[in-house]
Amino acid sequence: MKIAIGSDHAGYELKEELVAYLSNKYTIYDKGTFSKDSADYPEFAHAVANSIENGEAEMGIVICGSANGVAITANKHANIRCAICWEAEIAQLARAHNNANIAALPSRFVSIQQAKDIIDVFLSTDFEGGRHQRRVSKIGIV
Repeated sequence: MKIAIGSDHAGYELKEELVAYLSNKYTIYDKGTFSKDSADYPEFAHAVANSIENGEAEMGIVICGSANGVAITANKHANIRCAICWEAEIAQLARAHNNANIAALPSRFVSIQQAKDIIDVFLSTDFEGGRHQRRVSKIGIV
């Protein structure tokens, strides 16, 4: 699986940990930021969403302090369903029921181990389809 990941400065250390953790299992496209210097979260959320839209990656991970900014930004893209995931059960439901293709992590509210657990569940859960597909189909603006 190909995964795009990006964060602002608040999520930089968690992003680096996840890149190292996931690189053994997946192809990772690191979209930045590449330091703890202050950075604008929309740049990295857009880069991850664009990577999915253009087919470079299948799934994405975006990280900022609260996960709100990156989730709001990513969800501006058509066919992106970004879910804020602060625990594994939320990640499982986001995939199974909402067919989320980007997980947004709040770096100030999850530990490195929690983030690894959340992402493991997110990436290993399949979309259930069925009644959920009908609902997901209604998400886009017509």
